[in-house]
Amino acid sequence: MKTVPVISAEKAATKIQSGDVLIAGGFGMTGNPVHLLHALAKTDVKDLTYIGNNVGEPGLGGGRLLRNGQLKKAIGSFFTSNPEAVAAAQDGSMEVELLPQGTLGEAIRAGGAGLGGFYTPTSAGTPLAEGRETKTIDGKDMVFIKPIRGDVSLIRAWRADTAGNLQYRMTENNFNQAAATASRLVIAEVEEIVPVGDIEPEAIHTPGCFVDYLVQAHTTKEDLGSSASVSASQKKVDEARMAMAKAVLDEISQGEVVNLGIGIPTLIADLITPESGIIMHTENGMLGVGPEPESGGAMNYPVNAGKIPVTALPGASYFDSSASFGMIRGGHVDVAVMGGLEVDQHGNLANWAVPGKPLLGVGGAMDLASGAKRLIVTMTQCDREGNSKVRQECSLPLTAKGAVDILVTDMGVFHFTENGMVLKRLMGDHSVEDVRACTEADFTEDLKS
Repeated sequence: MKTVPVISAEKAATKIQSGDVLIAGGFGMTGNPVHLLHALAKTDVKDLTYIGNNVGEPGLGGGRLLRNGQLKKAIGSFFTSNPEAVAAAQDGSMEVELLPQGTLGEAIRAGGAGLGGFYTPTSAGTPLAEGRETKTIDGKDMVFIKPIRGDVSLIRAWRADTAGNLQYRMTENNFNQAAATASRLVIAEVEEIVPVGDIEPEAIHTPGCFVDYLVQAHTTKEDLGSSASVSASQKKVDEARMAMAKAVLDEISQGEVVNLGIGIPTLIADLITPESGIIMHTENGMLGVGPEPESGGAMNYPVNAGKIPVTALPGASYFDSSASFGMIRGGHVDVAVMGGLEVDQHGNLANWAVPGKPLLGVGGAMDLASGAKRLIVTMTQCDREGNSKVRQECSLPLTAKGAVDILVTDMGVFHFTENGMVLKRLMGDHSVEDVRACTEADFTEDLKS
């Protein structure tokens, strides 16, 4: 059995050269190789291409490289979690390439597996498909994505043995497992290094053949950014939003696998009880999500897609991001619930781009909208100026075409059927006349008694 060299973070940073393509694991700051990235930030290395779900947070992880001007380009799915990344994209100091989250993970996995690329339904018919080959396969539009490979992968694991075998903890797997396969040089930052044999073979997520160097480094609360404590959660709760959450829950059946997006959908999690029999999925790698803990953070708990610490229900499981999005694209998630900016009468959804702002944050929305068996969208009926967000045709860039099954607003619940858009329920004290006055889209009524 080989022995993988154990080096310092500073020594690891010398393995990276200016102009390298760097793949970094992590989802937000969870499972992020923060010590390796901070050691790299102390060097003169520059003109890096940074590949990761997001560029850390301001001054943390990849965010520190960005602040130092060391990044030439970033490829990821949700840059908006770091305002400094948005500013760099706007002023042209950093080039960005946006990929849906599941597409990013699969492209990294494909690069590590030696594949020549793949076709995916995610992003078909949206601006992110522009310039890419699209073909119809089995009646469905598919977008071709090239594989991603890097010069160096920096990853984070919980435990390693001296042979380089790695074990990830809870939702810290995320992009790390794929990233460990996709570069010519892989450096793993780990919490603990144990003798060979101390990690049971079935508990090894990344075999040691992929790992070139180990760096032992302890993660502290300060390294976890917004996931450090559940108190950092900024849920917005009011009567109307909670009523919408309850209406969504009425549309979900016992035993269904459900993915909840950020915003209003996160409120649904607090309404689900063990008796509900609903299995919650989060795209960063967990099935069986429980409610938020009363206190604590990512040092002790998994996190959800909103980077909020959560608990694990009995029977929960963890997996990497590629497997998670395989569940979504493969139709193994029954219901996806997400917020919207616009929905039109054809069931088209727009929820990731705002006029005048850079297109920098799609996350997993496109994957979920095109892959879940049913899509439920929540949003207010009108914008702040009183304009209808339920339109005849979406005016904003699309997230998915014809994907919406149910729309829940603060005024009503609509179902999309073969016969068009149908108002099934009124919300609050609103009347049908109120709804019609605030709805640009054409719809019929079939109100529940």
